[in-house]
Amino acid sequence: MDFSPKEILNFVAENDVKFIRLTFCDMQGNLKNNAIMPNELPRAFSHGILLDAASFSDCYEDLLLVPDISTLSVLPWRPKSGRVVRFFCTILKLDGTPYPGGLRYNLQSYIHGLRDQGYTCEFGTKSEFYLFDCDQEGNPTKIPHDRAGYLDVAPLDKCENTRREICLSLEEMGINPQSSAHKHGPGQNEIDFKCSEPVTAADNMVHYKAVVKTIAAQNGLYASFMPKPLSGTYGSALSIIITVKKDGQNIFEMQDGHMGELGKSFIAGILDHAAEMTAFLNPIVNSYNRLRHSGAPNEICWSLQNRNALLRIPGQVGVHPRIEVRSSDCCCNPYLCFRLLMAAGLDGIRRGLELREELRADGTEKSFPKLPATLDEAFDLAQSSTFINENLAEEICRNVYQNNKRQLALYHAAEDKAKFEEQQYFLHE
Repeated sequence: MDFSPKEILNFVAENDVKFIRLTFCDMQGNLKNNAIMPNELPRAFSHGILLDAASFSDCYEDLLLVPDISTLSVLPWRPKSGRVVRFFCTILKLDGTPYPGGLRYNLQSYIHGLRDQGYTCEFGTKSEFYLFDCDQEGNPTKIPHDRAGYLDVAPLDKCENTRREICLSLEEMGINPQSSAHKHGPGQNEIDFKCSEPVTAADNMVHYKAVVKTIAAQNGLYASFMPKPLSGTYGSALSIIITVKKDGQNIFEMQDGHMGELGKSFIAGILDHAAEMTAFLNPIVNSYNRLRHSGAPNEICWSLQNRNALLRIPGQVGVHPRIEVRSSDCCCNPYLCFRLLMAAGLDGIRRGLELREELRADGTEKSFPKLPATLDEAFDLAQSSTFINENLAEEICRNVYQNNKRQLALYHAAEDKAKFEEQQYFLHE
């Protein structure tokens, strides 16, 4: 929304807004916020609100949260009297310069740089999650809310009403869901989103998770985005859809059934860097339980039709040409993932990489290079990757790597690994 600070202040006064949430995303992809009162909003716009960054990063200097006016949204589940609104924020240093570890700033500046080269891009997501019952005290259980399967309807699909509330709430907030359905697992759901410019898509992704959890709780349920919350059934994925244009022309456009060289090289670049990026696309120990499960991509390959391939090129008529990366999960940080995926694809274009036919998953028995099998392996690849360290700010890499080290140390020290994953990822995600 293209409003001025004065128009926002008038909106706050005229609509009985009592709380303003200044939101941002930490290095692990978790939504954070600092709520201020309406009389503090002018200062937030002009100078920013102090933020103690040491609580969630290794930055020990004071920082400032400055609201991005274009991201104003009313939280629809809050009372109409005493409304609550939220802004996504840019994080600045006290001298007014951008904080190098600021995720939105890093992605924004990268995308602006691409425009100077003639490139524009959009991202969309297909996000899966489980709905579980709660006990009489309101604590989450591991009992799925239903026993329905893929695309089932009520009464088998008991999640239908909650999904509808989630989609309606998202629409009220200006976040555009495209479709929703019951997925393969019991109590498993998916909501798909229209493509939008990368920063908006990342903002929407992190806030979407908060909306899902809030609406689920209001319905007496517990929502989990854990990649593999249940053994013996399907894990939850985050499929990332990418469209890219060069000088206004979609690089994935097919001509006479063939894609142009730019599109092929872009795909080849993502495949070439897939193993190095896995620690960011799949950032927790539990992620690799899902990647070992049938149907989840654990090999580096591409396909036009095979839905199990890591990278798919959908051929649906009437839909803008795009590609779909299928290995990620919802525990990732979308600001980092979107940047890395674009950087990998453009590196493929810069180097003129060929899309290798031997990496095509066409349904016949083939052996493909493997993705990392554990977070330890993925972390080692990322930390030693020149590509990763050249494309993410030093502050970001340092914080992500330190968090990975802490996570792995706790995991390896735990006697009961399954209990560790439940406490760390199911109950506190």
